[in-house]
Amino acid sequence: MSLSLDFLSLPLLAAASLVFISVMAGVFSARVGFSFLLVFLVVGTLAGVDGPGGVVFDDFRLSFVVGNVALAVILLDGGLRTDIVTFRTGLRPSLLLATVGVVVCTGLTAAAAHWLLDLSWPLALLVGAIVGSTDAAAVFSLLKSSGVKLNERVAATLEIESGMNDPMAVYLTLTFIGVALAVGAGTGDELSAKAVLLSLLYQFGWGAAMGVACGFGLAGLLKRMGRGVDGGGGIRALLMVSGGLAVFALTTWLGGSGFLAVYAMGVIAGNRARRLVRPALSAMDGYAWLAQAGMFLLLGLLVTPSELLRTLWPAIGVSLVLMLVARPVSVWLCLAPLRFSPREITFISWVGLRGAVPIVLAVFPVMAGVQGAHTFFNVAFVVVLTSLLLQGSTIAWAARRTGVALPDPDDTEHARLVYGDFELDAGTPMESLCGFYGLPVPADSSQSVGQWLHTELNRPPVVGDTAALGNAEISVREVEAKKITRVGMRLG
Repeated sequence: MSLSLDFLSLPLLAAASLVFISVMAGVFSARVGFSFLLVFLVVGTLAGVDGPGGVVFDDFRLSFVVGNVALAVILLDGGLRTDIVTFRTGLRPSLLLATVGVVVCTGLTAAAAHWLLDLSWPLALLVGAIVGSTDAAAVFSLLKSSGVKLNERVAATLEIESGMNDPMAVYLTLTFIGVALAVGAGTGDELSAKAVLLSLLYQFGWGAAMGVACGFGLAGLLKRMGRGVDGGGGIRALLMVSGGLAVFALTTWLGGSGFLAVYAMGVIAGNRARRLVRPALSAMDGYAWLAQAGMFLLLGLLVTPSELLRTLWPAIGVSLVLMLVARPVSVWLCLAPLRFSPREITFISWVGLRGAVPIVLAVFPVMAGVQGAHTFFNVAFVVVLTSLLLQGSTIAWAARRTGVALPDPDDTEHARLVYGDFELDAGTPMESLCGFYGLPVPADSSQSVGQWLHTELNRPPVVGDTAALGNAEISVREVEAKKITRVGMRLG
């Protein structure tokens, strides 16, 4: 009698086949503008209980664990790739979007859920918290695969926001789960605003402190190790992933935000030991893709489409309010005071991508036993599906339409559309420029065109920034050490 290995071979065959089919389908779908993540999610759904695969899977605990581990790996990879100069450019707007923006988005989406899904306010706020934040996996992946180069301010804001808003979303979700359970048990009066605020400070404080401290520690360790025999960076990538997951777990155990800690650790280590981290990024990319594939496939398997149909239209309504009202309002409130241009605000509003985070957060109330939690999971799935389908597939189009896409160095036609027909040295005196082209002379005519443009922008300049001068538009073409060196000009 021989030992049967079916318990190993059959699950392995199913899992490997799902990943293989998803990757092959993703390669072809990417050519028509659909994202890999959407394909992973759809393939997982088709393999599930209501699809051709017929796989019965309802292990929410396993999905919760896999989802958190995968998000930690993706955030670490994103942090390691974030340049500190870019981080400084996008920190203020990202911090506002990741805190105030998430709260505003949660409140407006909750109002839609209250009306469309006929939920009580505690449960409606819980739905708003679940879908209120952008997703690092979706943003990092789709911005990279969109094929467009965004101006530094927009790209930095989107990427850093997605890395920093998960802690707020997790905090709000856990808070409103507590509120919903307390109200359901008739103990809502015992909730304390002071305790809620202290919990927020505790999560962000521990998360930031652990992330910064461990980032410096990891950078120091990598420098002491040197390059060694790991020429390809594979061992260092494994070291960083294991270290990142350990920091994520320890910070979470201490009551802090593990997501914030692992992202901050990646940013610090990636910039402090840039020369040693860079060779390991290709291996990190593999870990991140494996994490995304496994997470989206598993979350797709959890969905039961026949149950999804019961709340499909209200869920689509919630998704549309989120995309067309809640996200734009929150972005405008946060970025308009920072002098972001209307086109930048429009693009950032549209690219509020939802991915695995809302689905993972929707597992929280299921595990906590909140009444109607499966409905929240279905709503989160519809929100993610519509976001990836509508927003994820139109990133390149939206970037070009709003004018935040920068031209490739050899694309002269696009460069003329973005910067104008004329290229000038930023040291050109304003008096000479205005006199030659018949433009209005500014009050301080002794300035160079670069100095005038910097003053007009009233913010750190990035390539693609513009300001009007009479019937002309002056744009930033080159920046070195925060100083404008070349400008473009378009005459009206």
